[in-house]
Parts: sequence; C-alpha cells; structure tokens
Amino acid sequence: MLIVQKFGGTSVGDLERIRNVALRVKKSVDAGNEIVVVVSAMSGETNKLVDYAHYYSKEPSQREVDLLLSSGERVTSALLSIALQAIGVDAVAMTGRQAGISTDSIHTKARISNIDPKPILEEVKKGRVVVVAGFQGVTQDGIVTTLGRGGSDLTAVAIAGAIKADLCEIFTDVDGVYTTDPRIEPSAKKLEKISYDEMLELASLGAKVLQNRSVEMAKKLNVRLVTRSSFNENEGTLIVNEEEIMEQPLVSGIALDKNQARVTLRGVVDRPGIAADIFGSLADANINVDMIIQNAGDHGRTNLGFTVPKTELITAQKAIQKFSKEMESVDFDEKISKVSIVGVGMKSHSGVASKAFKTLSKENINILMIGTSEIKISVVIDEKYSELAVRALHAAYELEK
Repeated sequence: MLIVQKFGGTSVGDLERIRNVALRVKKSVDAGNEIVVVVSAMSGETNKLVDYAHYYSKEPSQREVDLLLSSGERVTSALLSIALQAIGVDAVAMTGRQAGISTDSIHTKARISNIDPKPILEEVKKGRVVVVAGFQGVTQDGIVTTLGRGGSDLTAVAIAGAIKADLCEIFTDVDGVYTTDPRIEPSAKKLEKISYDEMLELASLGAKVLQNRSVEMAKKLNVRLVTRSSFNENEGTLIVNEEEIMEQPLVSGIALDKNQARVTLRGVVDRPGIAADIFGSLADANINVDMIIQNAGDHGRTNLGFTVPKTELITAQKAIQKFSKEMESVDFDEKISKVSIVGVGMKSHSGVASKAFKTLSKENINILMIGTSEIKISVVIDEKYSELAVRALHAAYELEK
C-alpha cells in the first residue's frame, strides 16, 4: 500500500519521540508499504519562533514570519530522515517547495493551489521514505508561505490526494474520534468509522482531533483518512464516505465549543438591507459568524442576535460600532457555550431534536439559541452548564453502548 503518515508536534516533541516515530515508520516499511511522511514542528517550536519575531516588532512582516515559521517543520523533517537512515531505512527529507506544493500568496494562512506529485513519486519509486515538512508551500514567485492552523494535516491530505495514496494516517496524542470528550464523559466510546460530513461537523464544532480544512479536502479528494495515536498500537477511527458505513447511527457524537460569545443587537432599525450591512461589515473583518437569530420586526425595530468565536469578539465590537446610531443597545455575553449533536442518522429519523430539548429541560438548562442542519442540532447555553449538558445528552442517546 502507498500510505501517507502525518505526525503532529507532540508526536515529534523531542529527539526520543522522533526516534520512536522512525521505528514506527520502519515497521510500516517492513510490512511492505510505501511510505510518505509529513511532519509538524516539534511541540512549542512554532510559538517560540513567533515570540522571536515579536521581540523586534509588534507587527513583523508576514513574509518574513512565514519564512521563519517554515523552519520548524524543516528541522523535524531533516531529523526524522536522519533517524530513519540510522536504523537502515533509506529516507530523504523535502521542504514544501521540493515536494511540489504550490499555494496562493496569502501569508500565514495560505491555501494550497496545486501539488505536483512527480518529485515525491520519483523518490518513492527509488524505494525511499519521503519525509515532507508540513505546514508550508511556495507561491508561483517562489515565496515561502505557511498554511495556518492545522496546516500539516492539510499538507498530508493534499499529498495523499495528489499521489493517489491508499490511506492517509494522522497520528496525534489521541487514539481516534470519540462520541464526546472522554475528559468530560468517561464512558465516551471510540468510533470505528465516521463519515466525512459528521467529522466535518464535529471538527467545526469544537472537536480537537482534526481541523475542518483537512476533512473538507479529504472529502473533496476522496482520501481515506485514519486518525490514531502515535503513542500506542490501538486501531484508530476511519473517516470515509457515508456509503462505506453499513449501520449509520442516529447520533455519532456530542461536541462542546467553549470558544463562543453571543452578540445581541437590540432595537435595530428594521430597514431593508440592515442585516446585509451588519454581516457584511463582520465579513470584511474576517469574523466567522455562526448562529443567527432575528426576531420579527415591531414598530420599525427588531432584535438581532448571533455568535462569534470568543477570540474574535473585540474585532466584532469594532465592526458593529458604525451601526450604533441604528440600534438602541448592544449586549456581549462571553459566558456561553455551544453544545452540538451530530449524526447522519438524523436525515431519516424524527424526534432527535425533541429528545435533546427534553433532556436539557430535565436538567433545568435554559436554551438561549438553536441552530440546525441536516445532520446537526446545536444549542447555545450558559457556560456553567456545558459539561452537564454534554453528559446528559450522551446518556440520553445511549452513546456509551
């Protein structure tokens, strides 16, 4: 099999862990597989490099920052290649440029535009393990870029699609996708399989296993994806097309997102285009608006509520300041959480939402906002009840079974 294996920062956190990764890769090679490895920087390295840049300037040049940050993954790829060679595995390290990864020119959060599979496949045909520095690429002009948060996962999936790999394994410090966070609910169960759409919802709703950009790309390129631990031999969770899952569960998982803030605009002038203007201003500020509620207008005024990531609240406040004359007041609430129920089985079953609402009612948990999609129900609640809500819903849908 042709397999792409990606190892995150904790998996390559120090020299001994890099040696352990080399041994794991050797085991895959000895089993007769052709292996391409994508690595992150050693844990803490990227943050250290960011601090170095800010030592000289509060707003360093993004071009130089990208060149600086890309060095972390290059160090890891070279060290892993050396470690592999030391245990008798023919290996070669590659930067993003050498691996044929082309991106657009948006620094610190570039998007992959193309991957030329030839440089990697030529080395694979020679019997070598190719170790690619993740998180990076180059523009058409040869300028180094980085891909932003989750960039190494994205690199691995994109390479797997480009070289038509049979499997892409994402190794992290957790051994798969669980029905919910085991630290909140100890009876949470690891899933053997989950669909791209379910994983995409869980990733975007706060599950930390995979970044949603990498899941989106895996679905687009039809890459079979496995997430598993680099610290044990346990089977991971396979992320595949919905059609490959024989029994589609009603609910697959419960996600909790504490990085949420609610903005409520009261007494907004109810004129045509006001919502477009407000949300246009937020979009121009690159703010990711999630759930939106607008009340029916009354006496020419309406109330408008929405949620944004807590980390973007200050930017959101600035973006809506220009509309202060068109509203009576604005409230900001950071003490909220979003709890979401995800499952492809919802498409063909009724009563999922009512069970959720009854469950929360029994626990005296008030629902502040509700949002739905074909395979998801999300509720915004008071932050202090968030873990109680997760445990209650997990039990209500019997996810431990």
